[in-house]
Amino acid sequence: MYTLVTGGTGFVISNLLRELGIHGHQIISLDVTPPDSMVNDYLKPWAEQVHWIEGDVLSSTVLNDIAMKYPIKRIVHGAAITPGRGDIEVKRSRQIVDINLQGTVNLLELASQIRVERFVYVSSSAVYWKASSSEGPQTEATPLEPHGLYSVTKYVSELLTRRYGELHGFEAASVRLGGPYGPMERVTGHRTNMSQLYQWTGQAIRGETITPEPQEPRDYTYVGDIVAGIRTDLDASVLPNDVYNLASGVGISLDELLLAFEKVVPEAKFSKSPPAQRVSRIENLSRGILSIDLIKDDLGFEPQYDLQSGLSSYMQWRKEYQFSN
Repeated sequence: MYTLVTGGTGFVISNLLRELGIHGHQIISLDVTPPDSMVNDYLKPWAEQVHWIEGDVLSSTVLNDIAMKYPIKRIVHGAAITPGRGDIEVKRSRQIVDINLQGTVNLLELASQIRVERFVYVSSSAVYWKASSSEGPQTEATPLEPHGLYSVTKYVSELLTRRYGELHGFEAASVRLGGPYGPMERVTGHRTNMSQLYQWTGQAIRGETITPEPQEPRDYTYVGDIVAGIRTDLDASVLPNDVYNLASGVGISLDELLLAFEKVVPEAKFSKSPPAQRVSRIENLSRGILSIDLIKDDLGFEPQYDLQSGLSSYMQWRKEYQFSN
């Protein structure tokens, strides 16, 4: 039996393939882009478990061929366009909606036709845009007001995932990822919005001076914890709920981030920013820190990396792969 995963050459999902391989899954990876040398090297120990298919989630022919060839037991749908900037959203509006929304419908249709056991949709904390942080961390019950095409398509896809599961009798859940950083994050045709720690680690490797900007606390989450949470959702014996936040669950202030970074990357060069520009932990957040109490209580998931150990692992990967971008 196979697990079908979409978006396998991307940042989070390539790490998910690694996580699933470690835990014995036989994987069908569907992506419009074939794996390059970095992806192949990263997944080399599990190469026999990963079957690559180059194809589009918008192609019913491709999906039907996969269904006919492989006995698929579970699906993780992660393929999406992450525009990041408004100008990209303007230029690629229709493509974003097609891939992020119609692609989800196509995978859900496939799930209903082949009667999968479980469907996991990879959503985003972007759905919490403009949600108030005044009452504490954002929970799965927080009222949502998504705005950009990315966050709108993510939220609508969550609703579709829930309803298809109800209608067609398979377990379905969405996981809202918060603050991922780590190995395999790269600029691609489908991902242009890079994390801050991607920027900082790259600058440190290149010997450039890092200029910290004032910011509110964020829940930086090492990608190893992100994919462990997705796999936990996929492999759990039962899913008591159909939406789970997945993040570190800890708000990190700029001062705390600088301290951890300076310990892990002592060679990093920082410009001096006036203390008055620093943003403290107690100030309001744009979306708040994600509460992960539900996934802890329901599925027993606990993040394994704090900021310092996550940064250390990330820098080790960058140096091993000589990745300085």
